[in-house]
This record gives sequence, C-alpha cells and structure tokens, in this order.
Amino acid sequence: MPGVCGDRFGIAADVYARHRADFPAEGLDRMADLGVGLAGQRLVDLGCGTGTVARQLAARGCRVTGLDVDGRMLAAARALADDGTEPDHPLCWVEAPAEATGLPDGSFEAATAAQCWHWMDGRAAAVEARRILGPGGRICVCGFDWLPLPDTVPGVTEALVEVANPSWDLGGIRDPGPAARADLEAAGFVVVETFAFDIDVPYARDSWRLRMGASAGIVNLDEADRTAFDAELESVLDERFPGEVLVAPHRVWGSVAVAPTP
Repeated sequence: MPGVCGDRFGIAADVYARHRADFPAEGLDRMADLGVGLAGQRLVDLGCGTGTVARQLAARGCRVTGLDVDGRMLAAARALADDGTEPDHPLCWVEAPAEATGLPDGSFEAATAAQCWHWMDGRAAAVEARRILGPGGRICVCGFDWLPLPDTVPGVTEALVEVANPSWDLGGIRDPGPAARADLEAAGFVVVETFAFDIDVPYARDSWRLRMGASAGIVNLDEADRTAFDAELESVLDERFPGEVLVAPHRVWGSVAVAPTP
C-alpha cells in the first residue's frame, strides 16, 4: 500500500503475486468449517492484494469482491484471474481502503482479511466490516506466515533481511491474533473460534529469492541494497540448503467472528 508498504511494493506486485505460495487449502477448509468461504456466499476479501485468497475462494464457489487500496495490486490480481467488473460477477475488484470501503450496508454474508490486518487501522476496519456484513455475517482475519526457526530457510533468510534493513520490525514469530480479536470484539463481533497449525511449504529456489525480493522488508531498499541482499541470499542458500526445492516452515492462523443478529 502506498505510504505503508511503500511505492515499490505496488510496483513489485506482479513478482509478489507469481512467487508467493497460495494460502493453504487446509486453512480455507478450516475457515469453511467455521462458516466463511462457503459456495454461493457473498464474500468480500479486505486488503486482497494480488487476489490470491479472492481467486481461491471464487474457485470454491463464492461470489467474491476483492478490495484493496493499491490499484497496482488490483491490476496484478486482474491479470491472474478470469475476472469481471460487475457486482454480480463471481469475482470483481474494488479499489478502496478497508476502513472506508464505500460498499453498501449489509451487502455481504462473509469477509476475509488475509495477511493484511497489520497494515490497517484494525479498529476502523472492524467497524467497517460490521457495517457491510449483514446480521449473522462472519469474518475471518487470518494469516500465512513463514516461521523463522533456527537453521531453516525462513530463519536464515530473515536474519539477512534484518541486516539489510535494520528498520524492518515485522520479524520473529508473532501472534497477531489477540490484537485482531480485540478489534473485532470492540466493533461488536463475537469471536467464534481461533485456529493455528504449522505446515512445510515447498519453494523453488528462484521463487523464494524473488518472493523475498518483493517482500516488505526488502522491496523499498535502493537497487544496490536489493541486489546485494539477493546475492547474499543466493550464497547462503547454496551453502546451507543445496538443491532446487527449498522447504519453508509456515504457520497458518485465523480468528472467525460473527456479527450479532437482532
């Protein structure tokens, strides 16, 4: 997002979209078990970015509106999707902030916010979600984060990010769930359930490097620093993790909440 992720994050949207792993099917299954992402559901994906989760949910039969503040992210999303622009299409896109969507009151049955809540004003986004969801509507705030464990691909990579960009403060094993749940409860939602599980995600070596080059910790560095980071990452991967396929542990997490009925 401009002003938050920085200008180059939007410019790198296509690389980010093509080289970041999809949200795990197991996580989408868990959301569906809790009433979010059901076939036929009118669903808004807040902070949709390049549309990964929006496309996955549309493929599962949801009627999805992907919403993001960065038009370049939405352009990448459109390029990767068989999309439409009309509200009755199974997949359409809206350029707007999650805190002020401009969408009609009660126009959705469900909402998702995947890997983006930390970029938003959570309290304002929760209030807006409550407005655009009908009574009984459900929201899932969720994430898919690499785990920077010692002696793992994410662990050694994150250490290099912190050296390249000392001001980056999104590292470590974080749990955004409590803050998101507090935002939702403050807006009047009732938290139904939370979930979290760990999985190993395979990455082609070049895809991991490109994915990291387009990440928030690196993308806004100047060209020389980005080039130096990639060269160092390539060297460390060659030394520590030989082979064409890397294994990156990740954590999938989510909190599902419901808007009360009258």
